[in-house]
Amino acid sequence: MCGIVGIVGHSPVNQLIYDALTVLQHRGQDAAGICTIDGQAFRLRKANGLVKDVFEIKHMHRLQGNTGIGHVRYPTAGSSSSSEAQPFYVNSPYGITLAHNGNLTNFDELVASMSVMRRHINTGSDSELMLNVLAHELQKSNSLCPSAEDVFEAVRQLHRQVRGAYAAVAMVIGVGMVAFRDPYGIRPLVLGKKETEQGTEYMVASESVSLDASGFITLRDVAPGEAIFVDFDGNLHTQQCSDNPQHVPCIFEYVYFARPDSTIDEISVYGSRVNMGSKLGAKIAREWEDHDIDVVIPIPETSCDIALQIAHELNLPYRQGFVKNRYIGRTFIMPGQTQRKKSVRRKLNPISQEFRGKNVLLVDDSIVRGTTSEQIIEMAREAGAKKVYFASAAPEIRFPNVYGIDMPTSEELIAYGRDVDEIRKQIGADGLVYQDIEDLEAAVRQANPTIAHFETSVFTGRYVTGDVDQAYLDQLNASRSDDAKTKKSGEQSTNLEIHNVCHP
Repeated sequence: MCGIVGIVGHSPVNQLIYDALTVLQHRGQDAAGICTIDGQAFRLRKANGLVKDVFEIKHMHRLQGNTGIGHVRYPTAGSSSSSEAQPFYVNSPYGITLAHNGNLTNFDELVASMSVMRRHINTGSDSELMLNVLAHELQKSNSLCPSAEDVFEAVRQLHRQVRGAYAAVAMVIGVGMVAFRDPYGIRPLVLGKKETEQGTEYMVASESVSLDASGFITLRDVAPGEAIFVDFDGNLHTQQCSDNPQHVPCIFEYVYFARPDSTIDEISVYGSRVNMGSKLGAKIAREWEDHDIDVVIPIPETSCDIALQIAHELNLPYRQGFVKNRYIGRTFIMPGQTQRKKSVRRKLNPISQEFRGKNVLLVDDSIVRGTTSEQIIEMAREAGAKKVYFASAAPEIRFPNVYGIDMPTSEELIAYGRDVDEIRKQIGADGLVYQDIEDLEAAVRQANPTIAHFETSVFTGRYVTGDVDQAYLDQLNASRSDDAKTKKSGEQSTNLEIHNVCHP
């Protein structure tokens, strides 16, 4: 999962983009990058690390320009090498730079196609690949300065070639900024504006919270298949560029990834999590009618709102039983199982008085590998809990994600091939309950009934793009193993890398 930002303004945008990326840091902690246009030149800074570490004062001074894009990244099928930090750029035609959130499912096919077109792909990143597809299509306009219609035609042709999930923002030297969303709207993208004395400024971002942080008003979500084009005179152009758009957003955005203060596809992330708590609390009351739970405790922070609502439904006290070290990254998106295991106890510490002598219900947003859940249950017992029950706000995760979330291979998922009681024994809980898929969809849909379907492949194994077979999953599993990522990073460190335009 990644976060993207793009701004066309009337004054320098470097600080605005920095602020926006800071509030999108939860979407990727592996690398960060900002690219601005200063006259007829790109000013680029990107590197591995958090936003606050990648951009020093000297870099911010060099990132001049009134238009810019930014990116925060964590690796999915690629590697964590700095060569795959974004944005990427190409010099022909015009000069184009692009940042992307998602994952393309026909990567090999597109690489072969670009090779025929004599376009070299330097990394294993599908973002660089998408950039070259866009560049190739823009080149077909044969115009010294492409019009809005030329840009929309390029995006239209890109949609016809590219498969998978993607939200992207790009800048074209001398032309403007273009942003677009895949025809299913799997990955989120919002549009906002700000009125200034010099005129209207426009911004796109992965979540509305980054618009808030930059002083922009959210206008709306970019529609599935739609392209947004803002020229350097500040004129906004929009057009539907997909032949058959459908709205099937990723439900895991609401379960885990997005910030609670964001609104995505007209749905409050906070509100959806409260609804998840209501549904799950009702299930617990129904199925565990004679429960002996004394207290409800969330595993911070994503599940806090869910747990509070469960406590309300069960008429039980809600307590913050764990203190979170806010200087440890999200364990779900940390590369390497060993690092994930070590991080759990550094990340959370129990408050013994909330556990001692009590039967506790721990609430988490989801259970992926199960290793984190197992360790947290052990911590609760060590803190003095008599019994430890566990509730997951998401259903059983049995299948890998192919649309931009680095889910493990099927064999690494604790729910793969196991029923609920087997999972309970594996994690060491006295009781385990999962949210039903129907209740999860209803909880999220409540704020926007127009969404008929959600992308729920990690729970159901049904992939909305219709191009994912077992051979693809086998290939994806091979690339996502920790050993494969380590090997790939080592190989890429010896390869030629794209150097920053603005050197460190």
